[in-house]
Amino acid sequence: MTATQPPRAEIGILLYRDCQQAMVHGMTDLLAIAGQFSRQHGGPLVRVSHWHMQAGGGFARCHDTHDGLPGTPDIWLIPGRLTGVPDAQEAAPYASWLLDRHAQGATLASNCGGAFLLAATGLLDGRPATTHWWFAEAFRTRFPAVKLDCDRIVIDDGDIITAGGLMAWTDLGLRLVDRLLGPTVMLDTAKFLLVDTAGREQKHFARFMPRLTHGDEGILKVQHWLAAREAKPVSVGEMAAQAALEERTFQRRFKAATAMTPIEYVQHLRIARAREHLEFTKRSIDQIAWSVGYEDAAAFRKLFHRLVGLSPGDYRARFAAPNAQAA
Repeated sequence: MTATQPPRAEIGILLYRDCQQAMVHGMTDLLAIAGQFSRQHGGPLVRVSHWHMQAGGGFARCHDTHDGLPGTPDIWLIPGRLTGVPDAQEAAPYASWLLDRHAQGATLASNCGGAFLLAATGLLDGRPATTHWWFAEAFRTRFPAVKLDCDRIVIDDGDIITAGGLMAWTDLGLRLVDRLLGPTVMLDTAKFLLVDTAGREQKHFARFMPRLTHGDEGILKVQHWLAAREAKPVSVGEMAAQAALEERTFQRRFKAATAMTPIEYVQHLRIARAREHLEFTKRSIDQIAWSVGYEDAAAFRKLFHRLVGLSPGDYRARFAAPNAQAA
């Protein structure tokens, strides 16, 4: 292969108002670095272009690493932004463009809130996807047909790839390098950029954010009551009594309002409190298990790993504050 070898593929980054520049330029740099490693192995480069909406409609290149070459992007990337997700009206022209590109065979990928533009195409309906965990409730409300999984950092579903929040673009970029240039180049790129390629998941970082805007006053009352009780033992019957509802009716309404059963909700509250203890205290894991309502420390460890994706010990090792208190 030579420097004049045609690029393996073109990746187009779709720009829009206030989109995350760290992702736009960082992804461009990541793919350029990957290309250099690919050439060292005798492989091809990847072409990267940036596209913006024109005043009269339609989209045009505003940056291209391979000026003058014909062709259109094989993969379209939609970044997130820091000023909130686009509403349906703003998303419409981008969604229409992306839908046409997909119909012509292009792969579509999003990072962070860019998933809202991608979901507006309708192509995510019935399919798994991820976005920033902070936007999970808003995304589910707006796109209920999508199988949202905000525990994961990257979901590669073949012709559609979605990545989680903000810096998840590095994971997305490495996935694309692996796909286009191979695992050796991907590992070289990750090592050069000091990016950990070990299995990271968004749930390691996400905070429990209960749904509180569902409009069911009785269920909201119970949610506030549970938060005030912290980790004290509670039964479904006691929760139903707080809502002045028959137990079966309460469970049905609670699930409809929060997307969780009452027991699941309490588990998430307790694990959220346990995370705080692991980060900010030096209590033993057994002590923390007991303080959040679990007499069986083994059961606590199992639940913690299922919800967080790390053992309590590994979580503390990664996220403990330097000034953690003894108690």
